Amino acid sequence: MFSIGTVMTLKPGGFPGYKKAHDDIWPELAQLISNAGISMSIYRHEDLLFIHGIAPSEEKWNSIGGEVPEKWYEWMTEFLETDPKGKTIVTPLTEAFSFGEFSQ
Repeated sequence: MFSIGTVMTLKPGGFPGYKKAHDDIWPELAQLISNAGISMSIYRHEDLLFIHGIAPSEEKWNSIGGEVPEKWYEWMTEFLETDPKGKTIVTPLTEAFSFGEFSQ
């Protein structure tokens, strides 16, 4: 199993739109994620979002691509901090501890 943690920063006032988008996730995007065997949770602390994802392998995690995800990522720039090129800033986290199913 592959496990990953990342952090993103919400733009000021961005949480309501971000939350609604995820509550109403596009069915075609949800199907792509499901077909890859990916599960994830997103947690919020103030303007920080912590994403914890698991997949059968790193290859499966990285397999989500194409037109639908690209449109989604572009839409999310409305709600999330971006770099000078307009891409969402996603910071990978170093694992500090794992136990049970998450242990490698």
